[in-house]
Amino acid sequence: MRIIAGEAGGRRLKAPEDDRIRPTSDKVREAVFNMLQMDVPDSVVADVFCGTGGLGLEALSRGAGKCYFFDNSRKSMALTEENIRTCRMEDRAVTNVCDFRKAVAQLAEPVDIVFLDPPYETGMLQECIELLAGSGKVKEGGLIVAEHPKTEGLPDEYFGFEKIREKKYGMIMVTIYRK
Repeated sequence: MRIIAGEAGGRRLKAPEDDRIRPTSDKVREAVFNMLQMDVPDSVVADVFCGTGGLGLEALSRGAGKCYFFDNSRKSMALTEENIRTCRMEDRAVTNVCDFRKAVAQLAEPVDIVFLDPPYETGMLQECIELLAGSGKVKEGGLIVAEHPKTEGLPDEYFGFEKIREKKYGMIMVTIYRK
């Protein structure tokens, strides 16, 4: 795992030692950021279910102004914090070990982009999108980028968010919604 492009491009990220944390592959991350390239500069980002922090760090490397990293696993957050230090982005990163429900409530400001990559087929993805919709924490025109199994289809419109892109990568689907 590495940062694909931007100021930290090429830096290697520490990967998990087991399969309990499922980081977004370099291939999928690169494709996602090719779709988001115009939305990332100067944005405020939230990486919920951050795992190793790869999505949020890629956003910071490509010019996002700030990223909030959330995960309920201390092990995941330790990996994320180590990767933040590796990329020298401590000044633009905010980390918090907490459940996604608390994460949405603890966002200190409305965000432009939210990355959601929860454990698959748990209902957490839908619940988190619903929480975000009711929270006022996603700016008008803001994006939700959801990674999920291709077997888990998402509707074209969801709690005030409109699906603008959907792409399949093997067994993984990435769906992008705009508020």
